Amino acid sequence: MSERRPLLVVDGDNFAHRAYHSTPKTVTGKNGEPINAIVGFVNTMVFAFNRERPRGIFVAWDTLGVETYRNKLWPAYQSGRDFDPEIVAQLGQLPDLCRAFKFGVAKHAGYEADDLMASAAHQEVAAGGTCLLMTTDRDSYQLVSDSVTVISPQKGTPEPARITPEAVMERMGVRPDQVRDFKAISGDSSDKIPGAKGIGPVGAAALIKEHGNLEGVLKHWGTHPEAEKLRMFYEVVTMRPDVTVDLPSRAPDWVSGADALRQLGASNLAERVLEATS
Repeated sequence: MSERRPLLVVDGDNFAHRAYHSTPKTVTGKNGEPINAIVGFVNTMVFAFNRERPRGIFVAWDTLGVETYRNKLWPAYQSGRDFDPEIVAQLGQLPDLCRAFKFGVAKHAGYEADDLMASAAHQEVAAGGTCLLMTTDRDSYQLVSDSVTVISPQKGTPEPARITPEAVMERMGVRPDQVRDFKAISGDSSDKIPGAKGIGPVGAAALIKEHGNLEGVLKHWGTHPEAEKLRMFYEVVTMRPDVTVDLPSRAPDWVSGADALRQLGASNLAERVLEATS
């Protein structure tokens, strides 16, 4: 019996945005509408599949325009983000296109792609499998284990960085199970989380190394004016595997996906997909 291959779990919005900004906007569909994010995203999925040979692909998506529990905890969370209408339109099309390829797809109002990735990883590992999480978001480091590896693009090489528990320690100075404590204290400017006043990544890692976790740090500090806010930040950065998701039961169906691409007016890409996966 052959060894079970890992499940490739993809941060859909993350790679759609990367594709949108790296693929010329002159790439258009049958009605002249931009499909550059779609084309770049599909190319990325084919390349990743051929490189990793996973048992299947699962893609998680945000629900744009709907507040999550994180916004309720911290209204400033990810505030000020403004997307071009062209990328928003393609983000609306991509989940159905992924379904045509028979990828697992999850999109759940009130939760982010992060949480749906956590759910997929939790379910796959519980079933005895392993996962490759494809994302550039360091929040995902909290999911890293002997069964879960994060893979992220690196400049200058087609080979992604592979983030193992040892790599998390090297990059952040904390273990995967301490990443939430670290981010609550150090903050994350990209998500508008300020963290503890006057404490950056190096200081946060040192405090956690000495005191174990956020609660240990707060106990060491005694009465602290930011204690409850830091506990709230901990909840904000936690990836919650609360939603049951449907994992793919098979490898992608490239023929079906190619048919969907032709309907969008991406016939050349459809042929490249079939050639690359034959």
